[in-house]
Amino acid sequence: MPLHKGPAETETDRHLALNPFYGEANPVGGMTEAPPIHRLPDGPVPPMSAYQLVHDELMLDGNSRLNLATFVTTWMEPQAGVLMAECRDKNMIDKDEYPRTAELERRCVAMLADLWNAPDPSAAVGCSTTGSSEACMLAGMALKRRWAKRNADRYPGSARPNLVMGINVQVCWKKFCNFWEVEARLVPMEGDRFHMDAESAAALCDENTIGVVAVLGSTFDGSYEPVAEICAALDALQERTGLDIPVHVDGASGAMVAPFVDDDLVWDFRLPRVSSINTSGHKYGLVYPGVGWALWRSPAELPEELVFRVNYLGGDMPTFALNFSRPGAQVVAQYYTFLRLGREGYRVVQQTTRDVARGLAERIEAMGDFRLLTYGDQLPVFAFTTASDVSRFDVFDVSRRLRERGWLVPAYTFPANREDLSVLRVVCRNGFSADLADLFIGDLNRVMPELRQQSAPSIDNKADATSFHH
Repeated sequence: MPLHKGPAETETDRHLALNPFYGEANPVGGMTEAPPIHRLPDGPVPPMSAYQLVHDELMLDGNSRLNLATFVTTWMEPQAGVLMAECRDKNMIDKDEYPRTAELERRCVAMLADLWNAPDPSAAVGCSTTGSSEACMLAGMALKRRWAKRNADRYPGSARPNLVMGINVQVCWKKFCNFWEVEARLVPMEGDRFHMDAESAAALCDENTIGVVAVLGSTFDGSYEPVAEICAALDALQERTGLDIPVHVDGASGAMVAPFVDDDLVWDFRLPRVSSINTSGHKYGLVYPGVGWALWRSPAELPEELVFRVNYLGGDMPTFALNFSRPGAQVVAQYYTFLRLGREGYRVVQQTTRDVARGLAERIEAMGDFRLLTYGDQLPVFAFTTASDVSRFDVFDVSRRLRERGWLVPAYTFPANREDLSVLRVVCRNGFSADLADLFIGDLNRVMPELRQQSAPSIDNKADATSFHH
């Protein structure tokens, strides 16, 4: 289908339905001034009327707090909202005009470099982004440029760069490979292995590999890929062949979970082969969308020619981004959250979220209708499918019935080589409390009797039923 399709001819003259009470003075007059839907109105409408029209239509959106599909933060403290409102008119790119906002960004980068155990946090380089998708694009660009410089005698002539990753990666990595003409070498799922393993990753590497992407927290099931094992396999590969393959850790979610609740897990810059890490501040960084972060171990991992130095508004401004203008509100909110919680605060929040996820997973398993693939003991995320003896309903029926009660729980089919497996996935976030988990289990138990009485699943074509991919 088209990316954005214009209105059908029959819709071009449609107008919004304007309640007569929305007008400021003349209720009847307001009924004749309803603005059109698909073209600019001829004139202005009162601000309260415009607000109410938009507000009423947005009521049909789902309740974000009940959205168990999204990883994105759906609740922050009121004080954070006030700060964001105060900073939404500040352009993040105008570092000379808003030097304190730029300073808060710099402090956040330094805090993350320390959190992720950079050898010299003061030397690590990084930047804020609009989210992990942009951060991944920047990290991929750095990997490709470093590889191209090392292979200047072969590229772009005979050498085609490739990037090794699991088929479970977020779609932004496939976009990167498409946009920047890099071959995507994908490790498929096999059996009960739902992400990339070290042996498979090393086997796909060759002299044209720009890097390996290890995902700390798969969106399919919440599991961590074995970053240390992948690095060890690549160390062994270098000993055998001389190939020096860097690793980028896509820590969109896990990089803001593991440092606080997985003390014994080594996945970050402590591994010399890890050259860069990204995360989403608006996921388990606990900030409203959209903000992400990309960090490199040292300036050597980020080619200087990728950093633009712009004479903008009278100052020299280094920038590495795919976007330009964007509000400073989310960066300020990230700094507020770092300042507000500290390490101990983050530990408590993430441990509580994990406890909710594990408790909920155990209660779902105890029902007997479902089989757990993961238990929420890595990311506070778990995936489950129907038990082997269940034939009257499937995961898509469960998702549909829960949606009727306001819960958004994605049902989807896994990729190659497990297209036979369809699952439900629950993402637990700060704000999804134990009380809300109780309500969710209550509603799940209420829909089960009717599902158990069905003669068969309601939808035959699972491709049509799949409503969520990541």
